[in-house]
Amino acid sequence: MNPADNEVLSVREIYKSFGTNKVLKGINLQLSSGEVLALIGGNGAGKSTLMKIIMGIYSHDSGDIFVNGVKRSVSNPAEALSQHIYMVPQEPLLFPNMTVEENILIGIKRPREVLKKELREILKVHGWSFDLGAKAMTLSIAEQQLAEIIRGLLRQSRILILDEPTSALTFDEVNSLFDIIRELQKEGIGIIYITHRMTEVFEIATHVAIMRDGVITVNGKVDEFTRQDLIKGLIEDETDIPQDEVCFDCPVDYSVPPTFVLKNFTGYGFKDINLEVYPGEILGLSGVVGAGRTELARTIFGKDIPISGSALLKGEDVTGLPTDAIIHKGINYVPEDRHLHGLFKISDICSNTTSALLKTSKKLGNFVLDLEKENNITNEYVEQFHTKITGTSQETGSLSGGNQQKVVLARCLATNPSFLILDEPTRGIDAGARGDVYAIIRKLKETGVAILLISSDLEEIVELADRAISIYQGKINGSFSKEEIDLDTLMCSAFDVEVKEEKND
Repeated sequence: MNPADNEVLSVREIYKSFGTNKVLKGINLQLSSGEVLALIGGNGAGKSTLMKIIMGIYSHDSGDIFVNGVKRSVSNPAEALSQHIYMVPQEPLLFPNMTVEENILIGIKRPREVLKKELREILKVHGWSFDLGAKAMTLSIAEQQLAEIIRGLLRQSRILILDEPTSALTFDEVNSLFDIIRELQKEGIGIIYITHRMTEVFEIATHVAIMRDGVITVNGKVDEFTRQDLIKGLIEDETDIPQDEVCFDCPVDYSVPPTFVLKNFTGYGFKDINLEVYPGEILGLSGVVGAGRTELARTIFGKDIPISGSALLKGEDVTGLPTDAIIHKGINYVPEDRHLHGLFKISDICSNTTSALLKTSKKLGNFVLDLEKENNITNEYVEQFHTKITGTSQETGSLSGGNQQKVVLARCLATNPSFLILDEPTRGIDAGARGDVYAIIRKLKETGVAILLISSDLEEIVELADRAISIYQGKINGSFSKEEIDLDTLMCSAFDVEVKEEKND
């Protein structure tokens, strides 16, 4: 029999751009009945965009989608569901005050009594135990995922997409999920399994595909690859970082006391973090989505509450202080999502640049806002960062991504921090603006600011960091000197793969 006869899903030459940003560049991917296709790739590779196109949430610019060999438009989620495609999101979407049964049955257009009968038959056939009358808020993450999977089965789905399904599960829950997946395989359901965990690829998947920068770099049966083959598929062949922008000559003096220290720092999403950042040092922090990087940054910055451990700035305990006090002490944070957490998009550039000074400093006056000082501070950073604006009264949301990022940086630096957390500082900006941001980081290093650089762009860490650490499932699992930092090492550490073991394969 022709393998294509068993094909339940095929995407061919899929292209997608958002403005000038080309996200998908001719994706070809196939899924057959009973396959588990592991889809892996770094942050920003295009995995989520592709899945949203398959689910009809996004439209694609060009290319075709075939379901069971028939070309389909899949122009909206209802169309995807009618084609028996269902996606279980990373964060299950259940109504907390509704019962499990109500959550599972909602939105399915068949007689309710028929659905209830089918639901109980699914539970009986698979041997799944579920209190259908319980409120959804009482369920564990694993139980919420099972409820989502049952939703898909009730919709008679033959194509199931699981997005990072084990990111919040315990070891036993992961094994239970794998048992469920194997049962679904036997029923001929095709599964796309998105993961960052390399060990899971070899444990549960039949096929694997790697996305990098909007293209598929690896595609085939899992048993045709080693872990090292997959690591190579994840790593860029060449660096896009301009070398003249990232040549840091300033050595770090490790004989002086560190600027910032964490001791057994534990919070929601990370545990027992110990690190030091020295004056004029850039400490790179790598790890995949869900590893705990941003949770760590937010907790240091006072946005989330630590559970235990301590944070010290120049020897002073700043553990658990509110954000205003943290800024006043000398810590600031460039967040991962500048649109959601970094900018007041409808406010002008002046207001954004000086917003952090209103509660933490008297630079702008005690009781009445000194507009002249506000404008002078803003112009100082506009000139220093070469920010392209029509004037300081321009609405910040009208700026390009790179110039918006410069405004976020200016707001942080206006508070004169001695320790700065940069979370994905060049995400979503073009090469020219990236060079400008690197120049800003270089200047900060030269002036003695201690920097924690969190980045999914491993090349960025290789080029910028004086030292690097990696975090995996909330714990530091690797620490590297400048000489030890390279793409292979960081990639293996991010996926918790032994470097030496793989290089000897």
